[in-house]
Amino acid sequence: MIYPENLKYSNDHEWLKIEGNEAFTGITDFAQSELGEIVFVDVNTVGERLSKNDVFGSVEAVKTVSDLLLPISGEILELNEKLESMPELVNSDPYGDGWIARISIDNPAELEDLMTADQYRSFIGK
Repeated sequence: MIYPENLKYSNDHEWLKIEGNEAFTGITDFAQSELGEIVFVDVNTVGERLSKNDVFGSVEAVKTVSDLLLPISGEILELNEKLESMPELVNSDPYGDGWIARISIDNPAELEDLMTADQYRSFIGK
């Protein structure tokens, strides 16, 4: 499994790619492999300001639905529109074309609570 070093990771298996005062988020390679084939991604919170660990959407796999939890506080700025017609991108490219949402960073101090790639590998036992 792949865990890029330039990302931050939550204990809820979301990743964060920080770009200035915004970030891209999605689910980790580990999470997508545990869920199986992703068939639908639902994010209906675009334009909303949410707190850390709030549900901002869900991913539906063949056998289960899993909530998406926001790794940091911020506004949901954009949904990855590619996922509407190709939700399987979350499986095939979780850190690239399979990103789920772009968010603003409201409280940069919350980034300190996230894990590095090495810490995340240890967390999942890989």
